Amino acid sequence: MGSIFCVANQKGGVGKTTTTVNLAAGLAKVGKRVLLVDLDPQGNATMGSGVDKRTLETTVYDVLLESATVVEARTHSPQGGYDVVGANRELAGAEVELVQLERRDKRLRTALHAVRADYDFVLVDCPPSLSLLTLNGLAGAHGVVVPMQCEYFALEGLSDLVNTIKQVHANLNPDLLIIGILRVMFDARITLQQQVSEQLKAHFGDKVFDTVIPRNVRLAEAPSYGVPGVVFDPASKGAQAFVEFAREMVERLDRMPARARAA
Repeated sequence: MGSIFCVANQKGGVGKTTTTVNLAAGLAKVGKRVLLVDLDPQGNATMGSGVDKRTLETTVYDVLLESATVVEARTHSPQGGYDVVGANRELAGAEVELVQLERRDKRLRTALHAVRADYDFVLVDCPPSLSLLTLNGLAGAHGVVVPMQCEYFALEGLSDLVNTIKQVHANLNPDLLIIGILRVMFDARITLQQQVSEQLKAHFGDKVFDTVIPRNVRLAEAPSYGVPGVVFDPASKGAQAFVEFAREMVERLDRMPARARAA
């Protein structure tokens, strides 16, 4: 049975989508069956996986409204080697429509649990806000991967996210864990980033992933070609870091409590 992980951070521009897409591609490279679910109406994870959001007939919007199953909505990313449940602007309307529906915050959970046996990992790319879409992601996940830049304001945003995860754990999803914090867009030449990195490790301990994703031009260029950075330039430092991160995720999953993996 596959494990479901949200990639979330309430702060925008911290590399959530880059992390989700490249982790999915990295996990596929190491032989894992992966499903990526795009919960952001911008659809960047969809396009970054090589799937044209403008031509999708069925999206995560239909899954949330229960007019389609994940099996009906998923498509394959030939470049990334994983499956995608895509999103487009239509998803923005789901916020309003979900408010009036029953189980409005647990619809994704129900849909994903029906296909868990098909995958080793399900990765959910959340929007940069605490919305009904994000709550659906958190309510349906076993854990949260938090990408963050090592900057002062990012620390403040991390504190808010930790409080949100505690609330979801208490009220919606008792299985929810913080799997780890991933340092992204890291530049070791900047003293402040080194200091924030040390503060993270001092405060969160082994919750901080060993892998560090460096600031890398090739990772930034890849989305414009509709290809994950791991595939776009496998020799780049960023791509190699994400493959290493995928291996670390597999190892961390193996060390997780059996209850969390089977939830």
